Amino acid sequence: MTTSKTPADETEARAIQDELRRGVVLDEPGPPPGAGLVAGVDVAYDDERDLVAAAAVVLDAATLEVVEERTAVGRVSFPYVPGLLAFRELPTVLAALDALTVPPDLVVCDGYGLAHPRGFGLACHLGVVTGLPSIGVAKNPFTFTYEEPGARRGDAAPLLATDGAVVGRALRTQDGVKPVYVSVGHRVSLDNACAHTLALSPRYRLPETTRRADSLCRRALREATRTG
Repeated sequence: MTTSKTPADETEARAIQDELRRGVVLDEPGPPPGAGLVAGVDVAYDDERDLVAAAAVVLDAATLEVVEERTAVGRVSFPYVPGLLAFRELPTVLAALDALTVPPDLVVCDGYGLAHPRGFGLACHLGVVTGLPSIGVAKNPFTFTYEEPGARRGDAAPLLATDGAVVGRALRTQDGVKPVYVSVGHRVSLDNACAHTLALSPRYRLPETTRRADSLCRRALREATRTG
C-alpha cells in the first residue's frame, strides 16, 4: 500500500513539500506516447459531508480502450489551502491507484506539476510518492503567464513562472479550442508530456484519461452520498 503522510498543519505540509520536491526527477524522457498503459486520476468533492471520491482509469494508450478502473471514497483530511491542494486529494487518489491490478506506465493528473506556486503540484507529489512517471494536464491557467498559442492542434506556448522559468506549455489539443496547460510531474520530459497529451486527445479538448476519470469519480461520489 502506497502511503502519504497527512500533515497536522500548513507549516508541516510545506516542510513535507520541500522534502519531497528534492525527489522530483526531470532528466528522464518517460514512456513513449501511444504505447503501454496510461492511467488518469481525478477527484470529486462533497463539501457538506467532507467526502472526496477519487477515480483511477487505465487506458491502453494505443487504442484508448479502458483496461481497468477503480474508485475510492474517503474523508477530506486537510483544509483547502492554495498551493497545498495535493494533501486534500492524495490519500484517496493513492487508494484508487493501489486498487489497480495492472500497473500503469504513466499517470495523468487533472492538475499541475511544476507549474505550481511552490513548484510541486499534484503530478509531482503523486509521482515522487509512487515512483511512477506522471504529468499534469490542467483545464485552467494558474500562477503563470503565457502567450496565446496558435489556433491549430499541436500549437503550444511556454508557461512562464514569475522568475521567467519555463514550467510547462499551453497546448492546443484541437483546432480553435481553448488550450490545456501541461506540466511535468516526475520522470517525464516536457516534450514527451505534450506528445502524450495530444495522443490522448484525438477528438476532444481534454485527454481521454481525464474525461473518463472525471466521469467515474463523479459517479462514485453520487453513489457514496446516496448510500451514506
